[in-house]
Amino acid sequence: MAFTIVSRAVRIVARAGKMIAVPDSPGALDSVRVLDLATYLAAPVCATLLGEFGAEVIKVEQPRVGDDLRRLGRAAGPDAGGSYWWFVESRNKKSITCNLRDPEGQALIRHLIAESHVVTENFRPGTLERWNLGWEALSAIRRSLVMVRISAFGQTGPSRERPGFGRIAAAVGGLAYLSGYPDRPPVSPGTPTVPDYLAGVFGAVGALVALRHAERTGEGQVVDLALYEPVLRVLDDAIAVYGATGHVRERIGSGTESAVPHNHFLTRDGRWIAIACTNDRMFARLLQAMGRTDLTGDPRMATTPARLAHRALVDELVAGWVAAREAPEALTALEAAEVPSSLVASVRDLFEDAHVRARENIVSVALPLLGRLAMPGVVPRLTLTPGRIDAAGPARPGEHNEEIYGARLGLSREALARLAERGVI
Repeated sequence: MAFTIVSRAVRIVARAGKMIAVPDSPGALDSVRVLDLATYLAAPVCATLLGEFGAEVIKVEQPRVGDDLRRLGRAAGPDAGGSYWWFVESRNKKSITCNLRDPEGQALIRHLIAESHVVTENFRPGTLERWNLGWEALSAIRRSLVMVRISAFGQTGPSRERPGFGRIAAAVGGLAYLSGYPDRPPVSPGTPTVPDYLAGVFGAVGALVALRHAERTGEGQVVDLALYEPVLRVLDDAIAVYGATGHVRERIGSGTESAVPHNHFLTRDGRWIAIACTNDRMFARLLQAMGRTDLTGDPRMATTPARLAHRALVDELVAGWVAAREAPEALTALEAAEVPSSLVASVRDLFEDAHVRARENIVSVALPLLGRLAMPGVVPRLTLTPGRIDAAGPARPGEHNEEIYGARLGLSREALARLAERGVI
């Protein structure tokens, strides 16, 4: 399941239960430098994704206290230097400290911008401008710079200065309204941070598109992304349907508006399994698995529109069949009939899943003071330039100050000591 970097020529990976050596090619983004000014999740995840495919990512933290993500979630240990969350989402990054409010700190950032390709930030619009680090100031230093700006409501519009986090984005973007049961309050879809991760992915796509344009033309640009916008983008056909018909999609629990049965069902041994029949062929296979081919011609179930009109009847039929069986028996029958189905996996189930293991979806990374730490693997999988995890997040804020400020910018140890004493770094 885990892989370990053993040299720049090869690396050892686990595949099909065997440890094998594969060529350790440079990452596709090997020559790209990213300056991560952001905090918490959305824009930092964008930078992390770029770093997983070879970009050098320099994480800027607050002097003395470090990034807020170090303190979010469960602490890894009293002396570990951060939370488990920090070590996962700051992997492959180098940490420097810098007070962005201080003119000397701003000068340091401008020096780093001169050799950076991408800068990520998620302050409220106008904040970096007040610190002389806005787009106009930074693009004047490097014309080809790409600036990924992720904020709650984007850089424009009447709500641009409002604060917001993932839960707010899910509410604004329409996802929370659809999550849960009609007779209960809307619930958080999965976790409140799903919008942050979505924004990180969309931000990385924007950065790559902008980098391609800069490569061709030498001209950089801003990637302007509101936290709620990726949420709004993944609402299936809800927007198109409302625009055309005025129909407002409502909460229907764990089912879906477009297909039945498409739900979670409880087994005799107390496990939940997911079944998804999105067309008539799949439903016919489900009837076969259930031993109820006698219902094939039932007009209440013969077509998707008919099943939608008799949702309670169909779900009750399937729920009764599932409830009479333990999860392994039900899943074996469904898989044999090629019905899309799965155990509703807990994190424990993920660790035990043979397919997750074979795909290296969970990897083990060395972590000072803690030994090794399990974390999600890199996605997507590339055949020639695969992503990689070289290290967990830096254990100490400013761990790479000497490397970046000293070796790269040429500051002496005396200068670094003075800046540290002043709280600039």
